[in-house]
Amino acid sequence: MLIAGMLRRLVNYGHLVVIDASGTVHEFKGEGGPRAVIRLTDRRIEAALLWHPELALGEGYMDGRIVVEEGSIYDVIEIGSVNQARLGTGMVGRVATSIGYALRRFHQYNPAPRSRRNVAHHYDLSSTLYRMFLDADRQYSCAYFPKPGASLEEAQLAKKRHLAAKLLLEPGQKVLDIGSGWGGLGIYLAQVDEVDVTGLTLSVEQHEYAMRRVQEGGLDDRVRFLLQDYRATEGRFDRIVSVGMFEHVGINHYRQYFEMIRDRLADDGVAVIHSIGRASGPWATADFIRKYIFPGGYIPALSEVLPVIEKTGLWVTDVEILRLHYADTLKAWRERFRARWDEAADLYDERFCRMWEFYLAGSEAFFRCMDGMVFQIQLARQRDAVPLTRDYIAAEEARLAKAEPARYRLVA
Repeated sequence: MLIAGMLRRLVNYGHLVVIDASGTVHEFKGEGGPRAVIRLTDRRIEAALLWHPELALGEGYMDGRIVVEEGSIYDVIEIGSVNQARLGTGMVGRVATSIGYALRRFHQYNPAPRSRRNVAHHYDLSSTLYRMFLDADRQYSCAYFPKPGASLEEAQLAKKRHLAAKLLLEPGQKVLDIGSGWGGLGIYLAQVDEVDVTGLTLSVEQHEYAMRRVQEGGLDDRVRFLLQDYRATEGRFDRIVSVGMFEHVGINHYRQYFEMIRDRLADDGVAVIHSIGRASGPWATADFIRKYIFPGGYIPALSEVLPVIEKTGLWVTDVEILRLHYADTLKAWRERFRARWDEAADLYDERFCRMWEFYLAGSEAFFRCMDGMVFQIQLARQRDAVPLTRDYIAAEEARLAKAEPARYRLVA
């Protein structure tokens, strides 16, 4: 088997058994970790795994050329991720990633028309699919688990509350929600603090669903969602929030993005940007994710973001790093998706289901075993726009939690 030598050097964590195309069993055992057994159905996939392991593993699993016979695809990815983190990427892998790094400005060139196409690729999939694994409010971003054992629904509500606390909302303020998704955060803010919300999305499916929620909730007077690129925004806002959208901006457009926030933010305004980040510095988008899941997407390092913010004149008034919260979110999504596999297969097909499972499992491993994290950056035009200590965040969360039962009604 072509990859036997590579796996012997790599595996010192976990127990991986590989049955090659000829039926020969190869065993690679380290200390601790899960056990997984996979079968390779042809010799071409063996060669592909040697040249580009991450992409070949995803495509091989998706196409049924790699079959997991014991354990799960998450177990396979965990074994690979932990061992790679310990030993580093091999020479061939480094060459492939370096090529991706060199081309990343091309991959992330996202003018408005291309951004719309990229968003449609992922977010305009059937709404039935997202209903299968998200919470009832369709929060498709990192939840915030305030205590061990919290449910996904509790954690997603806590995420909205946490963001609202950092925004320091007051009734009547104008709020801009960049990347408003299915409308859950904007509706929450409008209900609990009686603010006026304008949400932006490029997804036709999300826009239609969000506007239906507004109408059914009787919120037409203070919530609107626009099918509009962030660069076309006009006016000034007291508060700006963006959750899970910055990953789609692309490094070529960071200056434009933060200058837009500066120009749209009131003099005493506050903005909060919530984004996936990378703890170990700039890199390139994984080929499987770029090719099949999020074309044009990129997970930045803070070292790529903060220097751009500095050039805009905005104050960074707070930075918070969420570490394992997204790993636990993705685990919940993956388990819910697996539980409704047959429905998803009827909606699309088995190949799509394996692709989606690999995406969720690989993303979970990125946060649990590698260098993935989430950052929340609070921004302001004035240094004293927020209190000088962080005590207000907990106080605001307590106030919001008390107000929610009386004011907040989930419109699904």
